[in-house]
Amino acid sequence: MRHSRLLSAIDGPHYFFTTAPLPCPYFADRVERRVLTELSGRDSQLLHEALTQAGYRRSHSVAYAPACPGCNDCVSVRIPAARFIPSRTQRRISKRNEDLVASEVAPVANEEQFALFASYQSARHAGGDMETMEFSDYQSLLEENTIDTALIEFRFDGKLIAGIIIDKLSDGYSAVYSFFDTDFDSRRSLGTYMILWLIQHARDLGRNYVYLGFWIDNCRKMAYKKDFQPLEKYSQSGWE
Repeated sequence: MRHSRLLSAIDGPHYFFTTAPLPCPYFADRVERRVLTELSGRDSQLLHEALTQAGYRRSHSVAYAPACPGCNDCVSVRIPAARFIPSRTQRRISKRNEDLVASEVAPVANEEQFALFASYQSARHAGGDMETMEFSDYQSLLEENTIDTALIEFRFDGKLIAGIIIDKLSDGYSAVYSFFDTDFDSRRSLGTYMILWLIQHARDLGRNYVYLGFWIDNCRKMAYKKDFQPLEKYSQSGWE
């Protein structure tokens, strides 16, 4: 198990569970199973860091990793910030967005954020589970955890046009979820820009990595992560 050697620094017993098979959100002909554990108690931040470094992902107060029968397509990836080399396209994206003002705010939900979040879901993920989320659901996504979390807001002339939820780790940052104004995005590629901003932010503060969650090469909406090079992936042998 990928977590077997990680819990020596955590006080008391800790339990992992495997979910029942569910329809895969990425491939219609497959099923999904996850191994998961709750991030709670006084050691939750330490546990979260250990599991992130072992390829786990956080959602709300749960850390999880894929445990799908006969499938290993979900690969945990991270960007080594100091060695990252932006492509020509990525440099152009950064330049186009130099007029945006980024600021870190506490993970406390408000109506302005939710309006942008809901608009993004309708435009980019129509018919998905997140499109029907109400304010309380967004509030839960942002606030219901004991992890060192923040929201990075991006504004243009004072208007909120993008946001990315991040977890702060001792060795870097984990990009949890991002959303943006799709009308404003026509040539700015805001999703890519927020990752580029986070990489530079990590470099400025001497942090080593930006964790991007799972890369799925054969899934269009997840394959974009390979555009950030060099990219490290997690395997049974560790990060490579």
